[in-house]
Amino acid sequence: MPERSDLSGKRGDTIHADHSVSHGTAASMADDQVGSVVDSGNADAYRYPSPPQRLDELDRRLINHLQGGFPLTERPYADVAQALGMTEAMVIARLNTLLEQRVLTRFGPMFQIERAGGAFCLAAMAVPDDDWARVLECVNAQPEVAHNYRREHSLNMWFVLATERPEGIAACAARIEAETGVTVRLFPKEREYFVEMKLEV
Repeated sequence: MPERSDLSGKRGDTIHADHSVSHGTAASMADDQVGSVVDSGNADAYRYPSPPQRLDELDRRLINHLQGGFPLTERPYADVAQALGMTEAMVIARLNTLLEQRVLTRFGPMFQIERAGGAFCLAAMAVPDDDWARVLECVNAQPEVAHNYRREHSLNMWFVLATERPEGIAACAARIEAETGVTVRLFPKEREYFVEMKLEV
């Protein structure tokens, strides 16, 4: 298994009862938690017991259910709650807690970035072990970087670049090279496949 060198995505999302999502900066270590507050919008809000030692049956049902699709309706969390025999506030509270505890590293849509004019690109670096911490900090500080992993290979740091414009990929790679002194190798997408991966909990 690859060693994870940061969290998947570098922002913590907080879900609110009005279906908005607010964003906060996530910590860079897995045992740090993102602080967030469930904005229930009502007095009888369900507050998740803090923190559970393990996932309970409702957590498992919620995670498995959401992997099959999310309703595009006026009150999607209420629709999910109805299907699972929960309340809307319970669904929102449990999702927020799962995000805070990093059980879920992200909850949100996946966009086809090229259609929006942007670009994704896989990148890798051969980082000397004795310089790993410095390079890691520099790479993870770039807002375009996500999904940074350490692998047992001569190219031992792998991450994804996501930019608003295609030319931003080369610009970000050049910036990382200038700041670290280590070459960034880019592996642009040649062909796209859809893989529906569901992980039953």
